[in-house]
Amino acid sequence: MSTEQSWLHLPLVIMAAAVVAVPLARWARLGAILGYLIAGIVVGPHVLGWVSAPATILEVAEFGVVLMMFLVGLELEPSRLWAMRRPIFGWGSLQLLGCTALLMGLGLALGWPWPLCLVLSLGLAMSSTAVALAVLAERNLGRTTAGQSILSVALLQDIAAIPVLALVPIMAAQHLGPAELPAGAGGSGMQALKAIAAIAAIVLGGRLLLRPALRWIAKSHTPEIFTAAALLLVLGTAALMHSVGLSMALGAFLAGVLLAESEYRRELETDLEPFKGLLLGLFFIAVGMGLDLAVLVEQPQLVLSLLLALLLCKGLLLSLMAGWMKIPLLERPVFVILLAQGGEFGFVVFQLAQQAGLISAAQNSALVAAVALSLACTPALLLLTDRLLLPKLARKAVPGGEQVAPEPAPTLIAGFGRYGQIVGRLLYANGLSATVLDHDAEAVESLRQFGWRVFFGDATRLDLLRTAGAEQARILVIAVDDVAQSLAIAALAREHFPHLQIIARARNVRHYLQLRALGVTRIERETLDAALMSGRSALELLGHEPHAARQLAWRFRRHNIAQLEAMVPLQQDNKALIAAAKEARQQLETLFAQERDQAQAQRQQRANKPWARPD
Repeated sequence: MSTEQSWLHLPLVIMAAAVVAVPLARWARLGAILGYLIAGIVVGPHVLGWVSAPATILEVAEFGVVLMMFLVGLELEPSRLWAMRRPIFGWGSLQLLGCTALLMGLGLALGWPWPLCLVLSLGLAMSSTAVALAVLAERNLGRTTAGQSILSVALLQDIAAIPVLALVPIMAAQHLGPAELPAGAGGSGMQALKAIAAIAAIVLGGRLLLRPALRWIAKSHTPEIFTAAALLLVLGTAALMHSVGLSMALGAFLAGVLLAESEYRRELETDLEPFKGLLLGLFFIAVGMGLDLAVLVEQPQLVLSLLLALLLCKGLLLSLMAGWMKIPLLERPVFVILLAQGGEFGFVVFQLAQQAGLISAAQNSALVAAVALSLACTPALLLLTDRLLLPKLARKAVPGGEQVAPEPAPTLIAGFGRYGQIVGRLLYANGLSATVLDHDAEAVESLRQFGWRVFFGDATRLDLLRTAGAEQARILVIAVDDVAQSLAIAALAREHFPHLQIIARARNVRHYLQLRALGVTRIERETLDAALMSGRSALELLGHEPHAARQLAWRFRRHNIAQLEAMVPLQQDNKALIAAAKEARQQLETLFAQERDQAQAQRQQRANKPWARPD
């Protein structure tokens, strides 16, 4: 194979596998993550063998986790992070130490040496930040109680990476004796000092240098250089942390937090979001490639025992924690499942333990296989929970919930945030009932107490729409925030419930046009009427009569909607869209010029004859 072919081979195989597997997994309602994992298993060295070095790919793919943690940090201002210090260090420590204690106790009961049990238990107690946050984003659960709790525990685990890595050579010395230690296994004290210095450098540098540097780069007015600077920032913090043996994701997270209050926050998010999605997908593919199927054949009992011990011990403690933390009942399964899995940091701990002589290569392979299987099981467990457990929990969410079963309503409201609440309250005030679908468990429990028919979950699920009564309903109001989710619900309803009349909320013009392309005709742009009311107020304060201001606003509204409707057939033709927009703007300017002339003539008439201002 030529150099060019070998260079193209790897990205070609990985992209082709992702493009085929992920849409199939989405179609089967298995989620994108499981699709990536299956793609990795199929093209990896143990099935088709198209990729032979998954470990190298995993090192590169970890940058996806780093980018994700940087973007999570951008969402957390330092003040908000400080407010989370108790759940981070309190509940996060309880999860890590409690799971370690349970797993270690099980290992000691089997007669394993305690230094070995401690190191392996710490590695297994870690959860996958990548999978957890990716699932939260996929299900739009980041702002829920469970989502914030998962983030707190994940942050503590990243912080704990420092002492855990330092502990491995100490435990190796305890277990093997200094004479038997492999070369270079010590030096944990100096490593800790380097770690502290690296964190201090990121914090101080972020405070003093980052904003001026980004401001200087932004003045160049070169968007691609600003994108390069954003990537350089994330790569630099990750490389600094990696050089001292710490979690690269933790360094990127700190850099994100330091820029959370800066004026460049939104631009950084926009620039890095596409890279994050691609690299996270690559990370999951690499995890799938690393799953050694030969170990499953040679040591199935060991691998499955490790997997069951991991899920059961962690799941037990996390179930108890969910109650102590007062996480809403409907959110507890997500909290338990996403933290009960193993994590990518476990791979690092097991590799280091093997290098230190604590475990053999075969044991390392079995541990890695157990963790990888736990990651692969996570989407499947979530799917089973959605279909089997959540309906039962929903009936128990409110005392007496089993008896309260309102009749199916003629209207379904998907999303009950600020927008959906106004629609629902207007219907309720006029004696009309509605069925609500929402993923906020606290809102679901509250609405049930007032007699609403409410379903917890993602409205893009066909089974949930059927259960909620979409086949009997007449109207579907799509009031969700997320544009992609809104379009998915509209497409699903059009395909499976064509009788439903859809009323949709549009976030912007592009969203409006996409909904129209799906055949939705009753669409309201969420900011249009509020903005027109503000414009009316401004016109009145500038001297226009109230009736004239109302008329101008109404005409602008009609013209704006007519303009959008004219653009619907032109969505695939950019030139035609631009021409239509220019023509519509000229028409509006002509119309307003005529109205200004009419208004001036009316003012002259009023100067001769007093105008009776209406009450």
